[in-house]
Order: sequence, then structure tokens, then C-alpha cells
Amino acid sequence: MTKETFKMNFAGRELVVETGQVAKQANGSVVVRYGDTTVLTAATMSKKMSTGDFFPLQVNYEEKMYAAGKFPGGFNKREARPSTYATLAARLIDRPIRPMFAEGFRNEVQVINTVLSYDENASARMAAMFGSSLALAISDIPFDGPIAGVEVGYVNGQVVINPDVTQAQASDLDLAVAGNSAAINMVESGAKELSEEVMLEALLAGHEAIKELIDFQNEIVAKVGKDKAEVELLQVDETLKASIIAEHNGALQAAVQVEEKLAREAATSAVKERVRAEYEEKYADHEDFERIMRDVSEILEGMEHTEVRRLITEDKVRPDGRKVDEIRPLEAEIDFTPNTITHGSALFTRGQTQALSTLTLAPMGEAQVIDGLDPEYKKRFVHHYNFPQYSVGETGRYGAPGRREIGHGALGERALEQVMPSLEEFPYAVRLVAEVLESNGSSSQASICAGTLALMAGGVPIKAPVAGIAMGLISDGSNYTILTDIQGLEDHFGDMDFKVAGTREGITALQMDIKIAGITAEILAEALAQAKRARFEILDVIEATLSEPRSELAPSAPKIDSIKIDSDKIKIVIGKGGETIDKIIEETGVKIDIDEDGLCSIFSPDQEAIDRAKAIITELVREAKVGDIYEAQVVRIEKFGAFVHLFGTTDAMVHISELAWERTSKVEDIVKIGDTVKVKVTKIDDKGRVDASMRILTEKPKDYNTPEHKSREHRKGNNGHGRRGHSKDKDAKSTQHKFERSERKTTVVDEEFPELSTTKPE
Repeated sequence: MTKETFKMNFAGRELVVETGQVAKQANGSVVVRYGDTTVLTAATMSKKMSTGDFFPLQVNYEEKMYAAGKFPGGFNKREARPSTYATLAARLIDRPIRPMFAEGFRNEVQVINTVLSYDENASARMAAMFGSSLALAISDIPFDGPIAGVEVGYVNGQVVINPDVTQAQASDLDLAVAGNSAAINMVESGAKELSEEVMLEALLAGHEAIKELIDFQNEIVAKVGKDKAEVELLQVDETLKASIIAEHNGALQAAVQVEEKLAREAATSAVKERVRAEYEEKYADHEDFERIMRDVSEILEGMEHTEVRRLITEDKVRPDGRKVDEIRPLEAEIDFTPNTITHGSALFTRGQTQALSTLTLAPMGEAQVIDGLDPEYKKRFVHHYNFPQYSVGETGRYGAPGRREIGHGALGERALEQVMPSLEEFPYAVRLVAEVLESNGSSSQASICAGTLALMAGGVPIKAPVAGIAMGLISDGSNYTILTDIQGLEDHFGDMDFKVAGTREGITALQMDIKIAGITAEILAEALAQAKRARFEILDVIEATLSEPRSELAPSAPKIDSIKIDSDKIKIVIGKGGETIDKIIEETGVKIDIDEDGLCSIFSPDQEAIDRAKAIITELVREAKVGDIYEAQVVRIEKFGAFVHLFGTTDAMVHISELAWERTSKVEDIVKIGDTVKVKVTKIDDKGRVDASMRILTEKPKDYNTPEHKSREHRKGNNGHGRRGHSKDKDAKSTQHKFERSERKTTVVDEEFPELSTTKPE
């Protein structure tokens, strides 16, 4: 195969596809160049059908740090487990691709995306999604594509396709949408309380852009695509299927209609086990025993699938007896754990789905540092989701969170971060952890509702409560039914899982996965409208439990205060080698975070300790201003004046002429070291040296400005520093003396006798 290159302009950037040069032993491979982003995608398929009961598709998104010109972190300096972002990107690509394989396809398929170069203004994950579809489409792997995806922003009331970094920062929407030429089949979004109408507009604009990418893929497939391989599909014996349906469908139908989840599961399991036992005995000696028993399991699963869907679409009856737009019973409780220990908690229950959310507040130094292909940054709000197996009454693997848990946690995070206060309003790192205690569908949305209550119970000043709801779809051609608050069975046998979260003002997050090729704009609009009604009903329950954030933090939460200092003063607070800030922490017992803009955040359970630390920092960075008045102590005396201590490390010089209105022969006649005097700052030079006056704060003699007083003062003269008389310099036009002041000098002009200016030392 020789190298082929294809090009188009898309969303303001050049999109280049190369085939036939690299990874040629894969079933299909492409190099996608979008802007300066480069992604290599290779798709491979196993030769034989898997014996499992699911389609073994694996999609990876590999971030290589060299792609951004960076070293990996850690001791080994090698990429280890995927980052959270890479895991979410892999899920994003998997979800629109998975429905595009035939029912019964069981060959293992791997799609590996490797980011080779990274341009932050040209989406690597969208390039990888495009590459994944195209690598499958040009290969011999049976794939009913292509699909494509785009990112959509909403900037100043305008939809923007694949926004760059600047546009994304200004956008009210972060939407990823994918689909085929006919319909949308995947949505992932965060939004700043946008209306359903705006969201639908953005989705449809995204789909129009997707069509352009699909047309481009079709051109490439027509030129270099391979013939699709003939593979075995999992198909059951039709005679066996007819026999089981005839004998056992009635019993299974009755079991499916048991309303309570555990009782329904027990009833359906009993029917299935009875049928399996019957056929195990009947075919125990048959040479195809394993295949027959596999078919029996598939047939029983299909029978349950068919009955659940028939009940909903024809009888409009759901497995638990609810109406199609009815929400399960709701309960909410705050302070489930004592707020003398934890910083906030809430328990939210919807039917047989229950989530406990716990809040933890910490100094910004505890914020998560994200080191990926983008520039390193701190993430101050995280939402984690845990799904233990006991929540569904089962045993299973325990360990690090899987892709599903990471994805559900990220969805809750997107929904809630839209209402989080700014760092200036609430300078804490915030962590929410959702523990799913019981699950029968929509546990990710329950975690959002519990998280809202935990934040408010903990005193986090969120802008508004957020609620989430999961919508479902059962479709049969043009006949379809949209379900509100889907439970596990409806999710498993349904065609869509459409999660919508938001406030009363608008949507904050969307996520949609479907098992069919796509859904229409009509279904999207109806699902959004139905979800809005459900969201408001849930918000009624949340607000009845706690109407607004508490005004105070939990007693156990670290108290915080902050002080903003000039960025050039940061080094003063930190000190050499951290000496100054370490001393403050040691003396007060607080934690201190200082960001690059000079925001000093001070944390401690003890408010008095915070106040002491804040006072110390205030003194360290305090600056004198002209006109300020101080009670200052005399710390040094020179012939030309006295030095007084204002505050911190700041002293001021009071010239001998500024000690009193009358002529002063010696500084010691007016002040002595250790005296406390009142001074007013009169001048600060460009090097920060401060001059002050005592006399300006005292009453001026009545005859001070008379000609007689001026003449008398002029005749008095002075022997030594400060004496006013004729200069020995024959060319001098005025009398002037120079005084040493450490190693620096300041010129002071007498406002009343301008001709008698002096250059005085610091």
C-alpha cells in the first residue's frame, strides 16, 4: 500500500489524513493532522469470535508527553496509567462507535489512538475520534460507520465549532457531540445554566458540522477502503427459540411485571434457572451442549428484553408500575455524618437509588495539580464517585476506580462546578465524594443531588442548587416512548440513557449514550422538555430540605481569611529560603497559601491564629503613604535629624528643620532615642525612602509668616548642619548644605523658603 494524503479545511484549520505509510499490519490505520495536532490511530480485530456474552471492544487514548515537549512526572520518567482526561477521552470515543457494530458481533476489536503532537488550539480528542472512525471504516472490520464528533462552544450568543483556547475560556458551553450522517448518538457537555433552546441549537449546529466530516471520510473510504471481512455473528437456533418462547414466555412476562426490584430480580431469575435446568438435563449428552446452553441464555435475555419494551411502548406500563413521566419517591437528608468531624454531608434517595455525598474543604495547597499535555494547573474542585458492589447486592472487584466510575464522577463535577463560587469569593480547595449505597439506575444523578445538598450544608456559597435526572427511550421505528427517571432494567433494555442536570435557570451538564444508530432533533427536544419538568420537581425537594447555603462553615472546617498583597511583595512574606513564612506558620500554627497574583490565604480552625498571621503579613507588606500619621518611636539621632520607626521594617527621617517651627540648634533639644512622637509622612521618593514631619502636626506660631519672623529667622543663622547663611561657594545662588544619610541622599525642599533646600541623607 502506498501513502495517500487527503485534505480539507474544517472549522478554520487544515485537516489532513494520511494512510498507507505507518502501522500497516493493523487492519486499518490513519494519521490525522489537525492544526499542529497529530494523532495515529490503529484498529485491529481478532480472527475468532469471543465466547463471552458481550462485544469486547477496547478504545484507548494514549497521551505521550513528548507530544507537548514535556518530560513525564515521577521517578521513572515514563508514562504510566492513563490520566483522568485520557480515560474520559477514551470513553468519549468508545460511546459513539460501539452502537455501529452488528448485533451478535463478538470478535475482539481494539482501537488505539496515540497523540504524537499536541496543539492546544486543535482538539486532539476530536482528531482521535475522527481517526478511530476512519481507521475502522477503511479496514476490513465490519463497522457500520463512519461517525464523527466536534466540540461546540457558545461565545457571545454565537455557536462556535471546535473553539480555540481563547474562545473556550470565554464560552458558556463545553459540548462534545458525535453522530452519523443521519442522527446524533453521543453527547457530553458542561454549560453555564443555558436554556434547553440554546442547548438544542448547539446540538443541531454540531450535527451539521459532523456531516461535513462524514462526507470527507466517505471520500477517503471510496479511495482506499478494504472489503469487509466475513465474520461469524452470534445467532441462536430459531427452533430452540420458538420452543422456549412457547413454553415459558408467560411465566417470564409475569416475573418482569413484579414492581419491587429485588423481588422482580428473584422472580425472573427463578424462571431462567428453571428453564436452564430443564435444558441442561435434556441436552446433557449432546455434542453441542455448550452452544445450546449459550443459546438458551441468549434466548431468555431476549425474551425479557422484548417484554420490557412491549410493556412500555404498547401498554405504557413500566416494570415498577410508574407512569412514563413519573419520578420515583424522593427523600433528602443533610448532616448524615456529624459536622463536628466532616465538613458537610447529605443523603439523597430516589426510589432504590441512594447516594451519600461528603464534603471536604482544604487550603489551596491541597488542590489537585494536573500535569498533562496542557500546561500544568491546579484544580480546586473535584468530585469523585464510588460504586461498591454491595449497592446492587453483589460481590465483585475492589480496587482503583474503573472507567465508569471516573466518567460518572466527571459528569457530576461538570454539573456542579458551574455554580461553584470563585476563588476570590471562597478560597478553598473543595472535594466531594459520592458513595453509592444503593443503585437501581441513575446513581450518577443522585450523586449530583446529594452533592448539591452537601455543599450547601457545608456552607459553600454555591450560586444555586443543581439537580440531575436520567431520561430513557424505548423506540420501535417511528413509535417511541421517552421515560423520566429510568431504573436499571429500563437502562439495560432501553435505547437511550440521557442525563440532564441543571438549576432552575438552565442546564449545567448533559450526557447521552444510545444503543441505536442515532436519535432525531424531535426526540432530543421532547426529552429536554420532559427532563426540565422533572428537574424542577427534584429541586423542590432539595430546597425544602435546605433552601440556601448555610451562612457559616461546619465547626470542623478550616477557617480561612485572605489578604491581597502586591505581587512584588510576595518575596518579603516568604523571605529568604522561606524563612519568614515558616516563622509565621510556626508562631501561629496556621497554613498559608500564596498564589502568583499575591492572594495570601490563611487557614486554621482557630480564628485568633488566623487574625495573628494576617496582622503579621499586613505589617510586613505595609507601605507608608504621604499624609499618613503615626505614633512613632525615635530609634536613631543624627546631627541633621532623627529617624523614627513607623511599622515593620519601615523608618522615616524627620529633618531637624521639621522637628519644630522654631529654630532648632540640636536634635536632642527636641527628641531623644526611645521617645514616642507623632509624625506625618510628607514625602516618599522613588526608592521608597520616607520623610516625615513633627512640626506640621503642631500649631504654627502666629507671627511665623510675618516679615519680622522671617527676617529674624534668616539673621539667626546656624553654625553647623542646618545653619542658614551665605555659601562659601562663590557661584552658589542659594545656601545649601549636604548631609550624609547612610549611603543614600534625599533632597528636601522647604515649602516656605524654597531657596533654602537641603540634600539630606536617609
